Amino acid sequence: MQALPKSVRWQDGVLYLLDQVRLPFDESVLECRDIQSVFDAIRALNVRGAPAIGIAAAYGLIVGLGTTVTVKELNERAEYLIAARPTAVNLTWAVNRMKCRALKQDKQNVNVADLEQEARLIHQEDIEACHAIGKFGLPFIVDHPNLLTHCNAGALAVSELGTALAPIYLANSQGSQLHVFVDETRPLLQGARLTSYELTRHGVPNTLITDNMAAHVMSLGKVDAVIVGSDRVASNGDVANKIGTLNLAVLCKHYEIPFYVACPLSTIDLDTVSGDEIEIEIRNDEEITHFNNQPISTPDIQVFNPAFDITPAALVTAIVTNSGVVTAPYHESIRRLMKSTG
Repeated sequence: MQALPKSVRWQDGVLYLLDQVRLPFDESVLECRDIQSVFDAIRALNVRGAPAIGIAAAYGLIVGLGTTVTVKELNERAEYLIAARPTAVNLTWAVNRMKCRALKQDKQNVNVADLEQEARLIHQEDIEACHAIGKFGLPFIVDHPNLLTHCNAGALAVSELGTALAPIYLANSQGSQLHVFVDETRPLLQGARLTSYELTRHGVPNTLITDNMAAHVMSLGKVDAVIVGSDRVASNGDVANKIGTLNLAVLCKHYEIPFYVACPLSTIDLDTVSGDEIEIEIRNDEEITHFNNQPISTPDIQVFNPAFDITPAALVTAIVTNSGVVTAPYHESIRRLMKSTG
């Protein structure tokens, strides 16, 4: 098995990001030496996946700084980075955690080395969370070896292993005979470009399908379960994830197939009561109207291009986290889980 390159790496004050827009054919790395380059990388999806965005933002908050930074400048940098992408809660969570670390210094000029230590801690905790998600999700994968997944929730979306793909990789390493159908995932094809790339590198048998083939594949009895990641989970269990996720959840309900969501606790937002409160990012029209920079539709056509949709909690079989598995009623089980972890 050939090791995957790391999505995020921090060394000597420079943030290195695997350029996921160029995958799978070009494994090039972006060097971010200032906050503008980090903002641009997050906005343009050079780095993507909620946990990876959070890690990148934590480092991005301090990249290019000297030994100290004023609280005022730090707050301005924080607001700037949070504006890069509104739906994925890990970005805001990581930046706010860095700000809390700064407030503990109780100074107008904050020690950057102390903030760097917090960013490294966020990074390390994500690594540990991915392995824990793999452990808690493993029984579901062993019991449902024929899977379907959407978008990319693997090592490229986090620090390593992944969220939805973590238990798949663990089951595969233990000898389970798996097969994964991979939705191509419009409009940026993260399934085709990233998930199939990852699974193949890990030696996991997989088959690429278009998003609108999922119902047909399920009708043939080829799917035992669906497992996806998430960019935000509301306190009632509603799930925001890549556009097309809701389609799968509805299909699972019809075909009586389990629908699992995997995410770290940092993706659960107790301040968001339901999915109705989650801001849905609207992407550029050209992601739909063009392919390889070539137009594929008539000029000036009206376009609606949301990056995410909301899956109601009622359609979710279970949410696998790094601290355990929760099931309905989610408004109770999620709060109980979060309380137990402090």
